[in-house]
Amino acid sequence: MSLLLPDSGLIFWMLLSFGIVFAVLAKYGFPVIIKMVEGRKTYIDESLEVAREANAQLSRLKEEGEAIVAAANKEQGRIMKEAMQEREKIIYEARKQAEIAAQKELDEVKRQIQIEKEEAIRDIRRQVALLSVDIAEKVIRKNLADKQEQMGMIDRMLDEVLTKN
Repeated sequence: MSLLLPDSGLIFWMLLSFGIVFAVLAKYGFPVIIKMVEGRKTYIDESLEVAREANAQLSRLKEEGEAIVAAANKEQGRIMKEAMQEREKIIYEARKQAEIAAQKELDEVKRQIQIEKEEAIRDIRRQVALLSVDIAEKVIRKNLADKQEQMGMIDRMLDEVLTKN
């Protein structure tokens, strides 16, 4: 026999031991291995499904987040618009009140000026009257130096007063 070719008895015992090991493995080893492989496959499939659901949920959350941001931007725009309108309203009312106050002040100043004008006119009239009386007194003294002229003047004035009434 050659060194490279095995003996027929050796082949028989090798086949028999291989068959026994294969039978034991087929009965006890392979089901456990197959069960573990299937469990691992199930775990991987479930993990993939969970990852898909997580991705879907993430995309939904991202869309919801974008919608919330868009709504917040819209709300911010609305609030800014309302604030601008309120600011314009406050400015308008402040101007209106300022105009009313200015008009009252102007009316008060005009009234004060009118009062002062009337007082000045009265004062000027008093002074003119006093000056007129002083001038008239001097003229009358000069003209009525004698008693005869004085009596004539009194008579003329009495006649004027009686004819007016």
